[in-house]
Amino acid sequence: MTATPRAHARDLLDLIDASPSPWHAVATLASRLDAAGFVRLDEAARWNLAPGGRYYAIRAGASLIAFIPGSGALPETGIRLVGAHTDSPGLRLKPKAAHVADGLTRLGVEVYGGPILATFADRDLGLAGRVSLRASGGHETRLVRFEQGFARLPNLAIHMNREVNEQGLKFNKQTELPLLTGLATDDPARDFRARIAERLDCPADDILGWEFNVHDTQPGAFWGADEAFIASRQLDNLASCHAALCALLATDAPAATCIAAFLDHEEVGSTSAAGADGRFIEDVIERLSAARDLDVEDRRRALARSFFVSADMAHAWHPNFPAAYEPNHRVMVNGGPVIKVNANQRYATGVDGAARFIASCERAGVPWQQYAHRTDLGCGSTIGPLVAARLGMLAVDVGAPMWAMHSARESAGTLDQYAMTLALAQVFAQPTR
Repeated sequence: MTATPRAHARDLLDLIDASPSPWHAVATLASRLDAAGFVRLDEAARWNLAPGGRYYAIRAGASLIAFIPGSGALPETGIRLVGAHTDSPGLRLKPKAAHVADGLTRLGVEVYGGPILATFADRDLGLAGRVSLRASGGHETRLVRFEQGFARLPNLAIHMNREVNEQGLKFNKQTELPLLTGLATDDPARDFRARIAERLDCPADDILGWEFNVHDTQPGAFWGADEAFIASRQLDNLASCHAALCALLATDAPAATCIAAFLDHEEVGSTSAAGADGRFIEDVIERLSAARDLDVEDRRRALARSFFVSADMAHAWHPNFPAAYEPNHRVMVNGGPVIKVNANQRYATGVDGAARFIASCERAGVPWQQYAHRTDLGCGSTIGPLVAARLGMLAVDVGAPMWAMHSARESAGTLDQYAMTLALAQVFAQPTR
């Protein structure tokens, strides 16, 4: 792990810059795991797992689970699981995106999750995703990235929208969100396909389909008079992915089995084969159990001794909007990891799980905070309740504090990423309860 909070925050920004889509994020995570000696496993092959080995598996291109089988007996030591999500809310291209309107080429988009749509206006936007190509015996998938302001969503001038400052910037999702990308051509769909083929150095006819994420191209940066803050796209939730990854990489010869799960589709409910409401985590745990010849009783014992941390970003107090917050739960940027609580189980935190995480913070020597949502506002959720319910594990929901969650460009504290990573490293090192 990097030696200083600032260097650690810089490493986070570098990871996000390299990860403009959830598929790129998993590729970035995998490259760091490879460099640390982790072995990639194929879900379709038999797994031969050894205590102390370092492994990972990828499902559907945008979900990855990395793990270290512990040296202790699984029913006695249990599992230390940290989960985060690789996707972020925003815009996704439609399959037949390129079309002409009034002399200009536009790209049709769908809204993915719950982004602040107005923040995507007047920005240099890029496209990043994966493309399916014909290959001998079937197809292969490759990553593609278009940078340098490939597209844009220009605002309407205030002269035609006189009430924008009073009523807010609003877009009709069908008619006003298509991105402008060039002058009209005779066949924009063919031309867009040709651009993809050029990037991949392949015949255009070999392209079978694609999935593209729209993203802000501005690199991550420090800001503020003393550079106390960072700004980037996708802090929610690649910051939690980065912290979980760094904590796992810093874990050496654990007694308990340690798992870091990076899952897709959280922003749209997690119900998919690769999401938190799917079986990916359960499948990995079952294969770990099979490697130890555990029966059903011993698997239940192992889960009863386990601890799950759902790591997702938290809402920091914003002094310009005090009416949006619960006044007795002010979470401050650069104030340390946040324990998130909701009586209606939008977060998985109970008093026992909170106590376990507080103990990790204390061992790490970092401060901690508590967050509760304003009672008369709807509270968002995380993968925490879903995974805790499926596995029956003791759980807690935590996150680093941030501003402008779900904006095209979000902000957080320079100190908090380091503190969160130290706390999660202690979760992996935590003794059996």
